[in-house]
Amino acid sequence: MAKKKSISQEDIISAYMDYVLIHNEQPKSVYAFAKDNNMEEQKFYEFFSSFDSLEQSIFKIFFDNAHAVLEKSEDYLTFDARNKLLSFYYTFFEILTANRSYVVHALGDNKSSLKYLKTLAHLKKRFTNYIEHLNIKTIDLKQDQLTKIQNRSLKESAWLQLLVTIKFWTEDTSPSFEKTDIFIEKSVRASFDLIDTTPYKSLVDLGKFLYKEKMHMS
Repeated sequence: MAKKKSISQEDIISAYMDYVLIHNEQPKSVYAFAKDNNMEEQKFYEFFSSFDSLEQSIFKIFFDNAHAVLEKSEDYLTFDARNKLLSFYYTFFEILTANRSYVVHALGDNKSSLKYLKTLAHLKKRFTNYIEHLNIKTIDLKQDQLTKIQNRSLKESAWLQLLVTIKFWTEDTSPSFEKTDIFIEKSVRASFDLIDTTPYKSLVDLGKFLYKEKMHMS
């Protein structure tokens, strides 16, 4: 039988996800996978270097699909950072839910935290870049090095929050994963309350006042 010539990245990903869900493991080799799907092995390598890189790409594509949906919404474009992030979470987890069997397999099967984080490496790059461009208001530290540390901490804490939410979702047994929706709303609200600049600015102003008063008294 002639090999298929028109093979897209989506075709390969779909075939791979089907395989691991049916066999509960990765294909034995790229050669065997290509043969089973009636395509040239070279076609696989046009898109991916290995099955691990394919798995990383799947989660990146989940993010890209969620982001594309949001960018088409006129309402989303008018939202503040908090509501944009909430919208992202709800949309992203709808996509994860549509692919829940695969996601639970891919992440639940990774006993090693290193392997787990490696699988989500491309997702992390996409998500932390997204966070960086949300323009979340933080304290103006007026010092470049401190600002860089603050921005890096913000992205890492947001990433940790997403990881925690994914874990919560994989273990959620409520109908339609209602508890995950509640968790998302409460955790995002809490995280923005923690970085709300208003109380911090008040503390900074108080600190400056006390410092000036101390200097004046001395």
